[in-house]
Amino acid sequence: MTSRLSPRALAASIFLGLAATQFAPPAVAQGATKRASKPSTTPQTKAAPSAPQSDTGPRYAYPATGTSAAARALAGKPVPVWPVPGPAPLAGSVLPAKRIIAYYGNPFSKRMGVLGEYPKPEMLAMLDREVAAWTKADPSTPVQPALHLITTVAQADAGKDGKYRMRHGDALTEKVYGWAKERNALLFLDVQVGLSTIQEELPRLEAWLSRPDVHFGMDPEFAMKNGTKPGKKIGSYDAADVNWAIDYLAKLVTDKQLPPKILVVHRFTQPMLTNAAKIKRDPRVQVVMHMDGWGRPSLKRDSYAAYVYAEPVQFAGFKLFYKNDRRAGSTMMTPRDLLALTPKPLYVQYQ
Repeated sequence: MTSRLSPRALAASIFLGLAATQFAPPAVAQGATKRASKPSTTPQTKAAPSAPQSDTGPRYAYPATGTSAAARALAGKPVPVWPVPGPAPLAGSVLPAKRIIAYYGNPFSKRMGVLGEYPKPEMLAMLDREVAAWTKADPSTPVQPALHLITTVAQADAGKDGKYRMRHGDALTEKVYGWAKERNALLFLDVQVGLSTIQEELPRLEAWLSRPDVHFGMDPEFAMKNGTKPGKKIGSYDAADVNWAIDYLAKLVTDKQLPPKILVVHRFTQPMLTNAAKIKRDPRVQVVMHMDGWGRPSLKRDSYAAYVYAEPVQFAGFKLFYKNDRRAGSTMMTPRDLLALTPKPLYVQYQ
């Protein structure tokens, strides 16, 4: 039996929302999910987490043999090439000139991430501290702050159209966009499509994506192509879905004369993204493969090696969890830890 990561626990945002993804130990798949309750109609807040523990700066080499996810992904294959060969960045591209430090979530749920867990002034002050920490850790790479809003949220209930997803309106997006502007930050709009499709959900955000500082994220975990309810199993996208999004965003860049867009694709298991090698490279759209599971540092590194390093697409992302990464006496990885990875992630998200 191969080791893998268990599904994320689902938490409330109106009906259902993303909380976190737990890593299972080798040869054990832990698959519990939660049904959500309805939250209040106003954002919920709580006290900020304690300061991160001091960094021991471990260094890590990806295994070439053994039974880990990384070893299986790398077995019998040529050494992956990083940076990934491809078209040169166009004028106005964010990557690879800068590193994006993003706060993720939804203001209507304190469980979905730091973006909704704390009052806005406190949340932005926390983001400032992370930006400063990354600037100190890697002075050679300027830091670009960002807010990453889940704007289409997978649901426990089918809804009127049977799509098991809820679309937030422009008022919420405008609010978070305003927060981003206060820090000269980018805004990412993320979709959990449920039983809908990326082809249905991306175009409705075109007016927002026509702004030069708004970008897009797609989450395979909640793309339920076989009709299963979100949260019952992990969903998936194929390279064809990602390529469709790339083509859509690339056309928007050309038609609106915009700087290149960034497309973040979440991934924490092998089946979440099929045919990754077929994802196209278009200089108008910068693709980030984002390892977004939680667990001990050793398991996070293993998954990063298996699902990002071993299958080069373009740019690399890594998620850190203020609470879940610290469960059972573990520690949250630090900027120095992430800078020891190959490749060094250029998109780092905090939840």
